[in-house]
Amino acid sequence: MTVIIPDFQLAAATQPGTVALKVADLNAQTSFYRDIIGLDVYEQGLTRSILGAHGSQKPLLILQQIMSPLPLTRKTGLYHTAFLLPSRKDLGNALIHYLNVQAPIIGASDHGYSEAIYLTDPEGNGIEVYRDKPRSAWDIRPDGEIPGITIEMDAQGVVAAADQNWQGFPAATKIGHVHLKVADLAATEEFYTDVLGLSLKTNFGNSAKFFASGGYHHHLGTNIWNGRNLPAMDQHDLGLAYYSFFTPDEVELARVRENLEKLGQNFEILKDQSLALTDPNGIKLRFEIVPES
Repeated sequence: MTVIIPDFQLAAATQPGTVALKVADLNAQTSFYRDIIGLDVYEQGLTRSILGAHGSQKPLLILQQIMSPLPLTRKTGLYHTAFLLPSRKDLGNALIHYLNVQAPIIGASDHGYSEAIYLTDPEGNGIEVYRDKPRSAWDIRPDGEIPGITIEMDAQGVVAAADQNWQGFPAATKIGHVHLKVADLAATEEFYTDVLGLSLKTNFGNSAKFFASGGYHHHLGTNIWNGRNLPAMDQHDLGLAYYSFFTPDEVELARVRENLEKLGQNFEILKDQSLALTDPNGIKLRFEIVPES
């Protein structure tokens, strides 16, 4: 694969920040992500919960109650939210906790560059909890491609790395990547590379593409595993409301805005000065300055 570097590139420090989900049962979903997955609840009201890592105030997950949700159907949106833990020890602590509470684990894989546990929340949203292997273990090709593999995770090795001190996700936890269900891979690649300035890191057959800023293996996954030309989500659909990229400062946010204006890309400036736009699959995303921890 030849990796094409876009004319405009996001700064390496611009990375996924927050995932916002539309939910039917706010209390149940909030409890699940706190008690089962390992997030702290920073704020909970009648219609919204904000959650993040223990010892941090940086929002990682926002749950938004919606009324009269539509039945679940095959549409574009979230495939999974991927929480990146700082170490294999932390992944081991999480795995032991998930086994103890009988969490809805649906799989565990070694991807060459990472080890990952996969789960599903009560409303069908996918979750990945993972740790990165040292960069020296990644398969980084001369052209910049970083392909992954999918083999069985060494669960015994992960458990052996634990220190048995589970206190939820540690403060350095972040959204490592967001994986999306899309309608059209070609249009998706054009948007995320030419418009947003991510680099294509690898193709997975003809069914998935993975993108990143800087030299990461992927900050964004996209696939058509549920079919091509899926319709976009409706405002009353459960699932992804939007996801965001955190920019390191106002300078980078302004640079993103200038590029969007140059390309004639539609976007909205929100009250907090973040930028809101929609990708070709009808998926909403934002660029905002990283909040203080």
